[in-house]
Amino acid sequence: MKDFSIPDYYINRELSWIAFNERVLAEAANPDNPLFERLKFVAIASSNFDEFFMVRVAGLKDQVKAGFTKPDNKSGMTPGEQLQAIWERTHHVLGSMYAILKNEITPDLQQAGIRFVKAEQLSCEQEQFVHQFFHHHLYPVLTPMAVDASHPFPMLLNKSLNLAVLLEDDDPESEGPLFAVVQVPAVVPRFLELPSPDGEAHFILLEDVIALYMDTLFRGYNILEASPFRITRNADLTIDEDETEDLLEAIEQELKKRKMGEPSRLAVAASMSDFLKETLQDWLELSAFEIFRLDGPLDPSFYFRFHALAGYDHLRFEPLTSQHPLDLLDEEDIFAAIQKKDVLLHHPYESFDPIIQFVQEAAVDPNVLAIKQTLYRVSGDSPIVNALLKAADNGKQVTVLLELKARFDEENNIVWAKKLENAGCHVIYGVAGLKTHSKITLVVRVEDNQLRRYVHLSTGNYNDKTAGTYTDIGMLTSREEFGIDASNFFNHLSGYSHPPAWREISTAPIGMRESFLALIEKEIENSLAGKPAFIIAKMNSLTDKQIIEALYRASCAGVKIDLIVRGVCCLRPGLPEVSANIRVISIVGRYLEHSRIYVFCNGGNPQVYLSSADWMTRNMIARVEILFPVVQDDLKARVIHYLEIMLKDDAKASMLLPDGTYIRVQPESPFPQNSQLFFWEEAFRLNQSREKAFSAQRLKPITALLE
Repeated sequence: MKDFSIPDYYINRELSWIAFNERVLAEAANPDNPLFERLKFVAIASSNFDEFFMVRVAGLKDQVKAGFTKPDNKSGMTPGEQLQAIWERTHHVLGSMYAILKNEITPDLQQAGIRFVKAEQLSCEQEQFVHQFFHHHLYPVLTPMAVDASHPFPMLLNKSLNLAVLLEDDDPESEGPLFAVVQVPAVVPRFLELPSPDGEAHFILLEDVIALYMDTLFRGYNILEASPFRITRNADLTIDEDETEDLLEAIEQELKKRKMGEPSRLAVAASMSDFLKETLQDWLELSAFEIFRLDGPLDPSFYFRFHALAGYDHLRFEPLTSQHPLDLLDEEDIFAAIQKKDVLLHHPYESFDPIIQFVQEAAVDPNVLAIKQTLYRVSGDSPIVNALLKAADNGKQVTVLLELKARFDEENNIVWAKKLENAGCHVIYGVAGLKTHSKITLVVRVEDNQLRRYVHLSTGNYNDKTAGTYTDIGMLTSREEFGIDASNFFNHLSGYSHPPAWREISTAPIGMRESFLALIEKEIENSLAGKPAFIIAKMNSLTDKQIIEALYRASCAGVKIDLIVRGVCCLRPGLPEVSANIRVISIVGRYLEHSRIYVFCNGGNPQVYLSSADWMTRNMIARVEILFPVVQDDLKARVIHYLEIMLKDDAKASMLLPDGTYIRVQPESPFPQNSQLFFWEEAFRLNQSREKAFSAQRLKPITALLE
């Protein structure tokens, strides 16, 4: 049997992650995207790199520091080798990001009458305005911090923006330059709009305002240099759950430490002197590779807020309104609708509102006895959680399995956990050592003196905000088999019991990987027997070695495999005698591709599955996940249709080559197919054809956008 474990058959996970952000930056460079959307893609890439350095790079640094030299189990690279490759690649990518910002986006903004001005470019009127702003709104908030023998280098918060200041005393007998730090306050907006000529909009960054008036903070000293810098720190949580009696309290304590972790990156302005940069480098004990000179504003994530400025609709994507779900077009009673048939919802093309309605109606329905739900990431003012609070207030049995360890959503989830507990809900903080990543809701209702269970399963979170920007698929069902599985799922996690025998679903960490491997193996058997065989799978990331090896075996057996992998992909497609029958594409567009879909030919009778899980090792062994089948024939056909459209995308898709690089899929006609816009138009057309609008505001036909 061929050995598929050879490192050359795998792409390193970290380098594949960087390649994903190169695809994000390609959208920032795309002149066909509106200007503010291009800025938003820069902000997304910047935010992604922050998390990358805070978690992945910081983890590799810890391994190197501990003397860990074992190669990773796929690409064969040691932690040290991975770090070296990451530094080289990220310096190049971040350099490209700032070049796009400086040489492409900024001139286009100026052409549109929008300028970020420097202090030396201010007009007299603008200087007066900035002077008033600094002294009345900014100066009282600032705290200059000297660094000398009696003032050690301050512990600066993770991701905080600061100004390094080099000064000299007026006293001629003073020895050498002095050093100080001024933090740019996060409580003040990062950019300030200035008075400007008619037809133009001028802005100045907060750090430039502070630098302009630095002498007011250090009276009696000459300012030799004032230059911005930003530290990224290790922000991964380290909690021994076996030794922790109160997980909520332990996570609250760890969140405080997150702001003070070991540095993993230092970003400085390109104009900073070598002396000042080396001074910071010495104090932070960083290598030269960990210092990034950036020719532009540090932390471009502020463009998220800039993107939302009023009055610039023409510089953003045309707003598209979610349509009423096809399966609920003629339905008013959601429970009655689910009794008739399974209901499929494709977000954001179809509205997330019916899911909110499902929980809200259950909260006030006198026939509903219990609601059980998993929560991973929810919005700050979640209507779902508010409905659960209302349900508990109405005396219903409410059980919430809330994941406190959802990375960078921990604080938000802690707030909700306390509110839910205070309202009388049973709150479960997941399973020790695992993250509960499943998306499931169970509603138990009395009908005709019998209990009936209604279940919602989904690929995405119960977050009404991200439901408008993430693509996900959910299913509502009242099938008894799903209801029994849902009850067993919650009881298994809340009590003491061995995993039950599932009727329809599979779960991780026990059983899901085995289910996937069995499904792949069946395709291999069918192909070798001369039967139809194919696999189509869509996910966020693909890293699990056992599944990749199974896909390689399937490819060698003649199984045609199409993979739609948005982010990390460790599989190398197109390798002769290994993966010649495997094609991998990635779609990066205005919406974040988030749905997980798995289709297996099954000899011509396709099996269709949706899941909360990617084909990642962490999803298979370190998370509580659910894989569930779509069993209704028309819904199976609809999901397969979604995949077929995405595989034909030649507007926003990139293809993965065997060497790990991506190339844009070339359009086959003068009218490239953008799958995301196609789904919007399709949802609108189906609503229109039934003469049923979900909201007063109708969606304009987007055919023009496709031309």
